[in-house]
Amino acid sequence: MRLDAEFLRSASKIAECPRWERVEIAFAGRSNVGKSSLLNSLAGRKNLARISKTPGRTRGLNYFTVGERLALVDLPGYGFAKMPRSEAERIAILVRQYVCQRRQLKALVLLIDARRGPQKEELGLAQLLRDPSSSWAGNYPRLIVVATKCDKLKRAERAPALRRFEVLDVAPAICSARTGEGIDPLRREILNLLSAHPTTASSAAAEDELS
Repeated sequence: MRLDAEFLRSASKIAECPRWERVEIAFAGRSNVGKSSLLNSLAGRKNLARISKTPGRTRGLNYFTVGERLALVDLPGYGFAKMPRSEAERIAILVRQYVCQRRQLKALVLLIDARRGPQKEELGLAQLLRDPSSSWAGNYPRLIVVATKCDKLKRAERAPALRRFEVLDVAPAICSARTGEGIDPLRREILNLLSAHPTTASSAAAEDELS
């Protein structure tokens, strides 16, 4: 099973986001957390999302379509990118507007390096999903937490590392784009979300779109 995804376009502001009824699942995390590698692993393709040696190359909302009902959205990274303060502020506003206002957003996949655990930036992003000023009126998108680069942890280091994630109140999915660990269950979770939010197509069609 793989996500048959295709790059559509990048939006530098909310007004440029597609006008459609697709289910959107966004991916967020630090600039060096491995978002591009994870997206490529989910799609079963090496070059769907560009992997750069320089963190922070993603400056807009990158849209990838899957079938007729689903879109994956790669949000700009944070934490390690070198850029002017004005650009960093623009990106921060863009991400906040997207997370708080985009009604098509049904889940935020928050990627966190398993070796460091959640920091203030990750906690802030998670809190955005519960922002009382958002447009959700209580019907908030789901938070999916992914502990990336788990292959870099020794077996004895895993349990202590995962305990640091408890502050998010969401059990993390343990993933490694290098070894493939956890990739199939994450795909399945995305499939379940698609089935839970039927749009113009029937829920039964979800299996065909993600197989």
